[in-house]
Amino acid sequence: MGQTAGFAAGAWIIRQPASIPNTYRSGRLCPLWFFSVDMNLSTLNSEQAAAVRHDKGPLLILAGAGSGKTRVITFRIAYLMGQRGVAAGNILAVTFTNKAAREMRERVEEMVGKKAGKGMTVSTFHSLCVRILREDIEALGYKKNFSIYATADQVRLVKDIMQRVDVEGRKLDADRILYLISDAKNRLVPPEKFTVRWHDEYEYMAASVYPRYQKALKAYNAVDFDDLIMLTVRLLQEHPDVLEKYRQRFRYMMVDEYQDTNAAQYKLLRLLAGDHPNLCVVGDDDQSVYGWRGADLGNILEFEKDFPGTTVIKLEQNYRSTGTILAAANALIRHNIRRKVKALWTAGDPGRRIDYIRCMDEEDEARTVMERIHAERFRNELQYSDFAILYRTNVQSRAFEEQLRYENIPYVLIGGQQFFDRKEVKDTVAYLKVLVNHRDEVNLLRILNYPKRGIGETTADRLIRYSAKKQLPLWEVLRDPAAIEDLGEKSRAAIAAFVELMDRYRQRFNRHSLMVETMRELIDELGLEAEIYRNIEDPVKARRRVENIEEVASAMAGYLEREESPSLAGFLAKVSLLDDERPDRDSKEKKLQRDAVVLMSLHSSKGLEFPMVFMVGVEEEFLPHRKTLNEGVDVDEERRLCYVGITRAQRHLILLGAQKRKKYGTLQPRAASRFLEEIPAELLQQQISEERPVHSEEEQEKMAANFFAGIRGILDD
Repeated sequence: MGQTAGFAAGAWIIRQPASIPNTYRSGRLCPLWFFSVDMNLSTLNSEQAAAVRHDKGPLLILAGAGSGKTRVITFRIAYLMGQRGVAAGNILAVTFTNKAAREMRERVEEMVGKKAGKGMTVSTFHSLCVRILREDIEALGYKKNFSIYATADQVRLVKDIMQRVDVEGRKLDADRILYLISDAKNRLVPPEKFTVRWHDEYEYMAASVYPRYQKALKAYNAVDFDDLIMLTVRLLQEHPDVLEKYRQRFRYMMVDEYQDTNAAQYKLLRLLAGDHPNLCVVGDDDQSVYGWRGADLGNILEFEKDFPGTTVIKLEQNYRSTGTILAAANALIRHNIRRKVKALWTAGDPGRRIDYIRCMDEEDEARTVMERIHAERFRNELQYSDFAILYRTNVQSRAFEEQLRYENIPYVLIGGQQFFDRKEVKDTVAYLKVLVNHRDEVNLLRILNYPKRGIGETTADRLIRYSAKKQLPLWEVLRDPAAIEDLGEKSRAAIAAFVELMDRYRQRFNRHSLMVETMRELIDELGLEAEIYRNIEDPVKARRRVENIEEVASAMAGYLEREESPSLAGFLAKVSLLDDERPDRDSKEKKLQRDAVVLMSLHSSKGLEFPMVFMVGVEEEFLPHRKTLNEGVDVDEERRLCYVGITRAQRHLILLGAQKRKKYGTLQPRAASRFLEEIPAELLQQQISEERPVHSEEEQEKMAANFFAGIRGILDD
């Protein structure tokens, strides 16, 4: 490096100094070459530049949404290396996802070069702990080649232990037991200190399973995901020499998304930081939305108390959203009492007022969103990927998926299965498909013994073999079970009852005006809801799946309202997943690269941004969620979630809610979200949707033809 080299459009100058120092400031030996960087910080605002230059003592960067925090972190790492002579090996940067860690490392290496960046540690909490344990876990009695159990391995081990300790043979959900163990580990509660707090059978079972589970893991020289942090904390607490080694190694630490840290992660950082910490944490208490999985808001709110002498820098200038959107977000979040005072602002345009549309029902809400997408694309020359539809719960996606298919609009679903991919939905729709087409043997086999009716695998195998031997459709074989000699009387009776049920409902669904009522009666007679509650011990999971079955009935009710000549076959053609091979299985990153409308929950949207955002279901019981009413959960986290949704919008935000929503086809009134009252009226442009006429397909085609004829006329003029 004998000559000056320029980086990043003149922002960097890397030079070989006249003399090479023997050591870095950390006291560790200098590598064969050393570099200094003359940094041009003029591209940063004053607060960002101050955060980059700070190099001694604890630093709290309160980074509001869209304030350029990732840019600050990467500049700061490069500044420490280039201007302050900190060895790459003395720098630790921790974040929450592998993707974020990878991008941070790449951006730093672009600034300083790969050679200079070699040796710095940029990782997730769990990856960091794997590295520490691989090096020193023998001090805890494990071998260095320990295995890390995946979720399936954990569940299998828990089930084995439950069978040994539960002499009563109760059917308890192993996933829920594992959740209680995981929660204990994230609170750094070892097996011997686990106490029953709520006095239910799951906690008592967890108290029995946890010590046996942990003992079995160690016997197998294995750890689970939560052990990675808990065992690292234990290692550092019990072995001062190991702790001192890592304190000397990691002289400068940076932590992203600090508001999302839990008790175990906090303790790990406190141990590594020591009494004289060069610890920089970056976060936004207003975007702390993971309390339900252990994140402790107090970690960021009390940072100055935990680390005396902390410098606090607020990044409040927003580079994402318009002034109107930021004003709404600031007004909303001010209602939370436990927060650091700050207010986002922008040097940019105030932009359009926020639209709030009160729709008739969920179908009208979905149609309104489609109309806006068409209009905004045409008016502002936008791509489909410029639009995001955000909702509080995944069950809300159904109506939007349905309408997007109707309109032939490409879309991707982030953070959950597509509605018609969900098992309970496929089970329900399978009955309808067989009622329409009894030769649909894939779906016929799906429902043959679901819910269980005495047609087990052995019986089904005999039916299939007989069908193949006689070259008869399976349904014809079911109609004459007496012809199969090796079937028992119970099996024949069960088959006859199934055929009778299907014949009866095939006739009843011919009464098209009563399709929803017939659907409800079919679900009740089959006992689908009872089957879900019987097989899923976790009541929250079970309730979600039952709600999804209810949504199928709601979809049918919406279909009846739109169609002049409805039929069960027509409903399946319009609503069911016609392209079963299409479901998107690729990663979130790949999905977001497609030119498609994005559907996602508010939780999944954190960290993303879109030119136009539709926040739907802005109603009581959705946002805030009904758990805040029924379970006494603090509404502040729901308000923070609403704040996250608002600040995803760059140019325009549209809030929507329904006056009524269907449950099993019956309209029930809905109340507008309390959060709407916390946004100044002058920022909102309110509109109440009116009843829409239902047009036949012929009328719709004629209207479309007239529309395009008008457009052609304008272009010709």
